[in-house]
Amino acid sequence: MTQKKKPLFLSWLQLRKERARLLVAIAGISFADVLMFLQMGFRGALFSSAVEFHHSLNGEIVMLSSRSRSLISLDRFTERRLYQAAGITGVASVSPIYLNAIQWRNPENKEIWDIYAIGINPEHQVLNIPGVEANREQLRQPDTALFNLGSRQEFGAIAQQFQAGETIITEINERQVQIQGLFKLSPTFGINAYLVTSDINFLRMADFRQGGLIDVGVVKLQPGADVQAVLTEMRSRLPDDVKVMTRDDYAKAEVAFWNASTPVGYTFDLGVVIAFIVGGVIVYQILYSDVTDHLPEYATLKAMGFRDRYLLMVVFQEALILAILGFIPGTAIALGIYRITNFATMLPMAMDLGRIVFVLILTAIMSSFSAAMAMRKLQAADPADIF
Repeated sequence: MTQKKKPLFLSWLQLRKERARLLVAIAGISFADVLMFLQMGFRGALFSSAVEFHHSLNGEIVMLSSRSRSLISLDRFTERRLYQAAGITGVASVSPIYLNAIQWRNPENKEIWDIYAIGINPEHQVLNIPGVEANREQLRQPDTALFNLGSRQEFGAIAQQFQAGETIITEINERQVQIQGLFKLSPTFGINAYLVTSDINFLRMADFRQGGLIDVGVVKLQPGADVQAVLTEMRSRLPDDVKVMTRDDYAKAEVAFWNASTPVGYTFDLGVVIAFIVGGVIVYQILYSDVTDHLPEYATLKAMGFRDRYLLMVVFQEALILAILGFIPGTAIALGIYRITNFATMLPMAMDLGRIVFVLILTAIMSSFSAAMAMRKLQAADPADIF
């Protein structure tokens, strides 16, 4: 048992001897871990925020134009297709949704910003969002809307003023609108804020839109209905100018759009790779310098009969100790940055156990690979040449 402890004890003593080098190594690994956490955090926030709307739809099946690609790249289709689907066995109800960016005037400084409007039929529970459902009756009134709690500050302190009991009246596309309630959807990388209103109010605000041409159709099935059977029937009976899919597939298609059809997903993945390489280079330099400085000591141990395997274990353990010591502050710093980013941007930046474990594994691999590279110097060491 004592023999097994010796490599670890020796590894720690060597690292502790050069405190400045140890601190530099910890800082370098922490920096690499923070970079990896941030890239993964932004990527996760991108995908989570992008599909919040999709998961809020109160229906098992979604209809879209065949030319629609994502929530920010929609095409319209005739509402008749939705009502054709209503006659299929197993369908309980259908609901149209209008979506479009419209011009919002900040009631405080009068600046104009694009806000993403969602027009729904207030007679139907289309969105499973508490604030929307609680204020659905208010949307029956003309020129009313619900404002997004997750909106950024450039749209005005609407939520704070409304919660304080103030009456909020502003202009949307030069039409006066009163805010009647609040709901929450996180902003995305393509949408800064949302507004929910009735389909009639939507067409009044977005007077450039034509009634009857909708963006999304939500199909709710009867209890016990076979989703796949209804999907198959809808696809066989409806023209190819629309596509139908389950709500989960709709969300997956949105994630696939951001991940594959835009450079955003690739950029964040590349950031993780770069952080991995940077951390690996830092650990390699530290371990290589350590091996070089202690080469006479290693040579002495080899001359005394210690095998290369024992010495290699020392270097590997140094790498793993550095990985753990750097990972702990790196995780703490990343958590702090997540909270700051969430507060500043309203993006759903959240740490989860899976991400922590994944970055820890990456850190261990990074350090072990660097140790393997540094050990080439040690394996080549010949006691006769050194002395």
